[in-house]
Amino acid sequence: MVDFLDKVSGFVWGPPLLILIVGTGLYLTFRLGFVQITALPTALINAFTRRKQDKLSEGDITHYQALTTAMAATVGTGNIVGVATAVIAGGPGAVFWMWVMAIFGMATKYAEAVLAVKYRVKDAKGEMAGGPMYYLERGLNAKWLAILFAIFGSIAAFGIGNMVQANSVSAAASNTFNIPTWVTGIVLFIITAIVILGGIKSIGRVTAYLVPVMAVFYVFGGLIIMILNVDLVPTAFNIILTDAFTANAIGGGILGTVIRYGVARGIFSNEAGLGSAPIAAAAAKTDYAGRQGLVSMTQVFIDTIIVCSITGITIVMADLHQTGIDGGALTSESFAVFLGTPGMYIVGIATILFAYSTLIGWSYYGEKCFNYLFKSTKAITIYRTVWVFVVLFGSITLIDIVWLFSDIFNALMAIPNLIGLLGLSGVVAYETKRFLKVAKEEKAAEKRAKVS
Repeated sequence: MVDFLDKVSGFVWGPPLLILIVGTGLYLTFRLGFVQITALPTALINAFTRRKQDKLSEGDITHYQALTTAMAATVGTGNIVGVATAVIAGGPGAVFWMWVMAIFGMATKYAEAVLAVKYRVKDAKGEMAGGPMYYLERGLNAKWLAILFAIFGSIAAFGIGNMVQANSVSAAASNTFNIPTWVTGIVLFIITAIVILGGIKSIGRVTAYLVPVMAVFYVFGGLIIMILNVDLVPTAFNIILTDAFTANAIGGGILGTVIRYGVARGIFSNEAGLGSAPIAAAAAKTDYAGRQGLVSMTQVFIDTIIVCSITGITIVMADLHQTGIDGGALTSESFAVFLGTPGMYIVGIATILFAYSTLIGWSYYGEKCFNYLFKSTKAITIYRTVWVFVVLFGSITLIDIVWLFSDIFNALMAIPNLIGLLGLSGVVAYETKRFLKVAKEEKAAEKRAKVS
């Protein structure tokens, strides 16, 4: 069974899906006029400032909380283990292709959020509900695709969003601090229950504090390494850029392998195209779909361009990727090369925080998919209860088959979502023009206010 699922996973994550994901990002980039570059300053301002109109708009959480909820689910083990795996399998050049994927992925993430807000609805509890399920049904008139996405999302959440993350937390706590896995499991069970039983508002409040702390903690550790070893940084960049086009560092490797692993791990890390993040974006208090779209696309920028780069550059600087060390251990050992034992603690603590944040972020994604299928407040209660017990189980043991199921259903989520993005790209283009005109007027008004 494991061998069979491994083959299925390799097939669904093969070149056709990767080409579809990258192709969608490219298409949206050109159709939207490179909005991820031209509007990035506006996006960052909207993400980290509160505006009067936001308080008056419909929604359950602020722009910032919607962003941090999505980032909580996205900034996870992929930023530590995924990057290391990409460098091991594809060479240092894979980091460059992760950057390329992130640039086009920003356009994809933008489009996802725009459609999520455009087609969101209020559920039986009076909360906002949106995401691929709703824009596939209400925008594309393809309810069968919406149902498929919801099924795939509900199943994937228990794997990649729950058991895998819970197990990563307990493993990191055990390896770093010698804490028994069952102790970690009980603690996770309690704190996860407290957070997710309160719904999206509770999740939003927690992620608003947790995400900045964990990201700054990890990034700060990496920046210390670069500052103390500034002479190695240009060399690391040169290796990454050279290997991106020659594949010299992987001895006989093929350039396509470098690109494949860079693209695949970039997607695994920032989730652009999978359809997960727009579920959180739909809950944001916003007056224009385009405004939340800009805020959401900054998630990819922070996740890959900043956080993943810290991992990738540190690994290349340490030059341990050809020594046989695997996955997260490579990142830990690379930090230790420059900072000693404290470096290993930084990676260990970051792994715990990243994995836990993913766990609570994905609980919301899975819940909304489940609620779309059954449309019952009772179903939500059942889902949340089952979720926290699976956290306990995942902390203690993780079957290999869970990883494979997670990979497969993550890929299956992407297919209907990408169909929706391409089919509704005209709607995204219209909403983009509409909001950018408003944003220009707002900027002019602010200038006039300063002058007066």
